[in-house]
Amino acid sequence: MEVSDLVLAGAFYNLAFAIFHLFFWKIFKWKTQLAKLSEINSAIMQVLNLCLTFIFFFFAFLSIFYQKALVSTDLGQVLLITIALFWFFRAIYQIAFFGLKNAISIAFFVMFILGTVLYSVPVFYSFNLIVSR
Repeated sequence: MEVSDLVLAGAFYNLAFAIFHLFFWKIFKWKTQLAKLSEINSAIMQVLNLCLTFIFFFFAFLSIFYQKALVSTDLGQVLLITIALFWFFRAIYQIAFFGLKNAISIAFFVMFILGTVLYSVPVFYSFNLIVSR
């Protein structure tokens, strides 16, 4: 398995989260639930969700069309680290805001750690290649 294969797997991982976020209105009954918030807070929730969905599509785009650049250039390495840190912090936020009290919360925590691994392993692999030269 090539490290670029992990990046490609990361593309599908991010696509899945993008699609999941597009269904938030239905899954979480946002039409009625967000109506309970002030108009500004309701709008903020929706805008943040749409921006986050864009970021997931962007991560997927980079991971599909720029695999080799991500694993072989300095800028690519920075982007991989940034994506890995995004998923790492999301895993930490899972614990901080939702706890690990039930199976769903634990499953999401594990999924977010998976995102961290998909994008950090290629960085470590490239670093090891550089160090061993």
